[in-house]
Parts: sequence; C-alpha cells; structure tokens
Amino acid sequence: MSGYSAFARFYDELTANIDYKKRAEYFNSMISRFKSTDNNILLDLACGTGSIAEEMARLGYDVIGVDNSDEMLGIAVEKKFRSGLNIQYLCQDMRNIDMYGTVDITLCVLDSINHLSGLPDVKKVFRNVAFFSEPGGLFIFDVNTLYKHRFVLADNTFTYETDNVYCVWENSLDRSNDRVNMSLEFFELEDNGLYSRSSDSFSETAFSQQDIENLLHETGFEIIAKYGDDTFLPPDEKSQRIVYAARCVCSGQKI
Repeated sequence: MSGYSAFARFYDELTANIDYKKRAEYFNSMISRFKSTDNNILLDLACGTGSIAEEMARLGYDVIGVDNSDEMLGIAVEKKFRSGLNIQYLCQDMRNIDMYGTVDITLCVLDSINHLSGLPDVKKVFRNVAFFSEPGGLFIFDVNTLYKHRFVLADNTFTYETDNVYCVWENSLDRSNDRVNMSLEFFELEDNGLYSRSSDSFSETAFSQQDIENLLHETGFEIIAKYGDDTFLPPDEKSQRIVYAARCVCSGQKI
C-alpha cells in the first residue's frame, strides 16, 4: 500500500472527472435499500482526501473517515474546515483499524481493496470490518476486475494535464498475479514559469470474484447484492468495477 506522498497534492485535481455527489447518491440508494440497523454511523474506509466522506455527511450520515496517508488526510481536514461538516478523521491502516465503537455502514470504494497486496490482507480488512460492524451492519465496497487489469490498465501509459500539473502515468502488468505496478511522474507549474518534478508509485491487484466472495463468507458476511460498473445491473465479463453489498451476520468477537 502507498502513502501517496506526492500524489496527494494532485489527487483532487487529477480526479476532477469523478462525480462524487452522484456516487454518494448511488451508495445512499444502496444503503436505503439494504440497511437494517437503527443508526447512521458510517465508516469511510480508505477515505483519501475526504470527497466521498463530505458527500455522505451532507446526506445525513455520521461519518468517520480512515486513511493511512497523512498527506491525504491533511487535505480531507482542510475540506472539513471549509465545509463545517462534522466528520471525524483517523490515520490508520485499514488492515488494522481500531474504532471506538461499532458502525452501521462501512464504505470502501474507488478500488481501495485493490491496493492491498494479496488475499491475506483482504481477509484482515474484511475481518476488521466485521468486528466493528453492528449486527446486521452493511458493508459496501467496490473492486476493479480482472478484465480491467488485463485489458484496460494493463501495460498502458496515460497522460493527464491541467492548468497546474502534467502527469505521466505508466502501468506495468504482472500477469502471474494480475498486479498492475503504477509509476507516476508529476510536473508542477511553479510561480516562476518553470516546472518542478516529483514521483510516486503504487500497485493494485485484481482478485477473482470467487476469492472475494469466499473471504466475505469466511469473515461473517452474507452477500446481498453484486453490481457492475456503478449500476444496479449484474456484472458481465467486461465490467471494469464490481460493487458489493454485504451484511454482517455474526459478531466480530465470534470470528
């Protein structure tokens, strides 16, 4: 997993195409459809710069945001001060979260699960989410698919340009484990008209649907829905993202 030390500065600018309000409304629809607990405490796991946390708070949820990047959380806190929203942020690795109590809903979105290095780490996250979930608590997360890693991300190079930064994003696919190693070079325009260069790197691993679903069952969840590409339709062989909704069916202390 990565601390996003350089990427954090440019993350919001380079992901401006993501409609966070629309995505929050999508997750809110899922929560309204499946939620069975009484309260609205929501954990945004791997919350990054807090964009989803902000939108979920505006929808009335009591939001706790967790991320292991100080740089990302610094930006999230700045947003919180500007918006005045009552969001609590914690700097923790999602493999070892430690909440003060239980939560009703956990979100882990924008392919955060794919940033884990392997299935043992995925199991740790699922186990911890179950432990800190209310009985019947809802777990919603998304994952990039094997198809996306093999045919979209793959060994491709992408470039992004805004008024302030030029980014070269180079991927390298390890076909033995469907892990994409990502190398990013940033060229930031300075006040003197020159560009400063910084770098970051991280990797994402794609997991099979069967492996993800087996781990959910092993850690005390029942799968209640599975959708393709931020829709309410089943995934197909070319879906790039799968969104899961699962319900905690046993107490964390029993796992």
